[in-house]
Amino acid sequence: MDQVDTDETGFDRVLGFTLPSREVRGRSVRLGPAVDQILAAHDYPPAVKNLLAEALVLCTLMGSLLKNEGQLTMQAQSEEGAVTLLVCDYREGALRGYAEVDRGRIVALGANPPLPALFGANAYLAITFDLPLDGGRYQGIVPLDGDTLSGACEHYFRQSEQLPTLIRVAARSDGEHAVAGGILVQHLPDGEEGRERLHVRYDDPDWEHVAIMGGSVRHAELVDPQTMLETILWRLFHEEDEIRTEKLTAVSRGCRCSAAHFADVLGRFAEAERAEMREDDGLVHVDCAFCSKIFKVAV
Repeated sequence: MDQVDTDETGFDRVLGFTLPSREVRGRSVRLGPAVDQILAAHDYPPAVKNLLAEALVLCTLMGSLLKNEGQLTMQAQSEEGAVTLLVCDYREGALRGYAEVDRGRIVALGANPPLPALFGANAYLAITFDLPLDGGRYQGIVPLDGDTLSGACEHYFRQSEQLPTLIRVAARSDGEHAVAGGILVQHLPDGEEGRERLHVRYDDPDWEHVAIMGGSVRHAELVDPQTMLETILWRLFHEEDEIRTEKLTAVSRGCRCSAAHFADVLGRFAEAERAEMREDDGLVHVDCAFCSKIFKVAV
C-alpha cells in the first residue's frame, strides 16, 4: 500500500482519521484522474457515470478500512433495471469498477433518474470482504431499496457489522472530467475493532453528536478540489479535543488483467475444456469488462 508524504491531499488520496475522545474512526477521499480512467473504458450515459463514480468512492472508503492485504468488493445487481450490474473492488489502493447497462431502458428514464429507477425492483447490494492473511471471507447482502448507494452501505454496516456508520458521497462531471468525494464515519463502542460487538448503542450521545456534525458536510465541499480533506475535517470536528490523521494513501486505477494472468487461470482447466474455449485462431479470447479489452491467450 503506497503511503504519500505530502501536506496536501489533492486527488486520488484517502485520509484516515480518528476522534479518540468519541471512539470514532473515519475515512475521507476525493477521486479525480482515477475515476476518469475507469469511466473512460466504456461509453456510459451521464447518469451511469455519476452512479459509478459514487460507487467507486464508496468502495474506496470501505476498502481502505481493511488491513493485511484485504480486498473489498461491492456489487449491485438487478434483473429488471436499466443498470443490471455494477461492480467495484478495492485492494491496497488499487481501484476498479464497471457497470452493465440496458441502453434502451436508460434512455427512457431521462437525464437524471433516481436510484430506484436505475435498478428497478428486487435489486440488492452485496459487500464482500476477502482477508487472505486472516483466513477469512465474509459477505453481507442488503436490499437496494433506498434512494442512495451510501444509504444501502450504511444499512449493511448496521445489519451485518453492527457498526453505527455515517456515509456521505458526492460526484460531479463537466462532461470531460469527473470529481467524486466522500466521507465515512464509524463509532467503535468501547474502542472495539473486531467484528463482534459486546453491545451497540445507536443512541450513544457521543455517536449522536458526531453523526450530526459529520452529516452537516456539504456535497460541494466533497467535490471541491480547492478544499483539502483536512480542511473538511477541521470544519466538521474542530470543537473536538483531538483529531488524529493518518498518512495519506494513494489510490489509482488498478485493473489486474493481463495475458499472463489469464493464461495462469485458464491453465487450471482441463485440456478438453480449453479446447472448447479456443476460437478459430487457436487462441482463447478473454474479454475484461473492467478495462474493455480483449486478451488473446495461447493455452
